[in-house]
Amino acid sequence: MTVRAGVVVTGTEVLSGRVTDRNGPWVAKQLLEMGVDVAHITICGDRPGDLTAQLRFLADQQVDLIVTTGGLGPTADDLTVATVAALYGRELHVDVELEERIHAIVQRWRSRLSSSTDSEPLRAGIRKQALVPHGAESIPPRGTAPGVAMPADESRSLPAVLVLPGPPRELQAMWPDAVESTPVAEVLARRARIRQDTIRAYGLSEADLAATLRTAESRMTGFDDLEITTCLRLGELEIVTRYEESAADTYSTLAGLIDDAHGAQIFSTDGSTVDDIIARHLAGRRIATAESCTGGMIAARLTDRAGSSAYVTGGVVSYANEVKTSLLDVPAGILDEHGAVSEQVAAMMAEGALKTMNVDVAISTSGIAGPGGGTETKPVGTVCLALAFADRPTITRTLRLPGDRASVRSLSTTAAMHMLADALSPDHRMEPGSQSSEHT
Repeated sequence: MTVRAGVVVTGTEVLSGRVTDRNGPWVAKQLLEMGVDVAHITICGDRPGDLTAQLRFLADQQVDLIVTTGGLGPTADDLTVATVAALYGRELHVDVELEERIHAIVQRWRSRLSSSTDSEPLRAGIRKQALVPHGAESIPPRGTAPGVAMPADESRSLPAVLVLPGPPRELQAMWPDAVESTPVAEVLARRARIRQDTIRAYGLSEADLAATLRTAESRMTGFDDLEITTCLRLGELEIVTRYEESAADTYSTLAGLIDDAHGAQIFSTDGSTVDDIIARHLAGRRIATAESCTGGMIAARLTDRAGSSAYVTGGVVSYANEVKTSLLDVPAGILDEHGAVSEQVAAMMAEGALKTMNVDVAISTSGIAGPGGGTETKPVGTVCLALAFADRPTITRTLRLPGDRASVRSLSTTAAMHMLADALSPDHRMEPGSQSSEHT
C-alpha cells in the first residue's frame, strides 16, 4: 500500500467501556475502501498527554494520515484541537465566520426550546469550538463541532491530521467534506488504485481454507501481491482480498482455486450477504416466521432491511406449547408424541404459519438453547428447522449446535437464513423430508 493511516478514538467514556466505539471501525472501513492501508486504531481518554502520546506513536509508525474522533465539544475536557495544535507548534485563532455559524446553529436549537438568550458560558463554549490552528482548514459542522484538517509538518516528521467529532451521525455526515479538504486530499492523491473483493462461505472451516491458501501460494505467481484476510462469524467465513488493479488476474486465479476446492460451501462471490440474497429471492413472494428457541431473531433479520415490508407478512413467537397449538394449529398429540423439539413439530409450525398468514413460504425453529432442558437423545444445542411452501412439500432439518445459549440462538438464526436462501435459489437441490447435519 502506498498510503498508510492510523485512527485515534478519544473519550474516557469509550476507554472505560461506557460507550462502544463505532467510529474507529467505520472510519477504517471508509479508508480501506478508498485504498488507504489502516495500520492502527487506538483509544485514549480525554487527557492531552495521552492523546499526544498516541499521535507521536502513529507518527513514529510513519503513517501518512492520522484521523482522530471526539473531543471537539464546548466543555473543558474537549481538548483534541488544542492538543493537536500544541504538538504541531501552531497557535489557535478564532475563526469569526465559523463562530457566527456555530452560534446560528445553537440559536436555532435553543429557539425550539423557547430559550434564545445568550449567556457568557454559552458564548465561551461557541468561541472554543471556533478555534482553528494557524495553517489548518476547518470543516463545516454537522452538529455544533467543526472538523479540522491539519497539513503534514515534514520538519517535525508529523503526518497530516484529520480531526473529526465524536457523535457517529455528525462524523459520518462530515466525512465527504473532510476527505475533500486540502490536507487530506493531498494525502489521498498518493494512494494506489486498490480493489477489494469478498467471498463468503457457510460451513467452511478456517483450517480447510488455510490449507487451500497454502496450496495456492505454492502454485501461483504473484500470490504475495494479494492481501487476504479471513473472519469466521456464526458459521460464515468471510474471505476479503485487497490488491492493486495490476494484480486482478492473480486474484481471479485465486478465486478459481477457492471455488474448485470449496464451491459447495461458497454462497457469495460478489460480497452479497445471505440477507441480500434472501431479499432478492423473496421478490414477488411473501414470508412468515414461527419461532420458538430463536424468539423472533429470524423475523428481526428479515425486517432489518429497508423495504422488507414488501415481502415480510409477520411472525409468531410460539415459545409455549399452548401457543404452538392455539396459533399455529400444532396438535397436542403431536407435541406429546414427538416433543416440541422435533422435525414433526417444526414442520407443523411452519405449515401453520403458512396457512394462518396466507404466505408463500414460512420458516420455523424449535430447539434447546440451554443451559438446561437437554436430554441424552436431545442434548442442549439440538435445533429443528422447517420450511413450508405454498407450492411444494415442506423441508425439515435437525442441527446439533455448540456453545452457550446466545451462541445456539445466533447459530440457529444463521442456519435458518442459509436454509431459506438455498431453498429459494432457482437451482436449489434440497429435497423434501428430513435432513440432518452437524455444525461444530
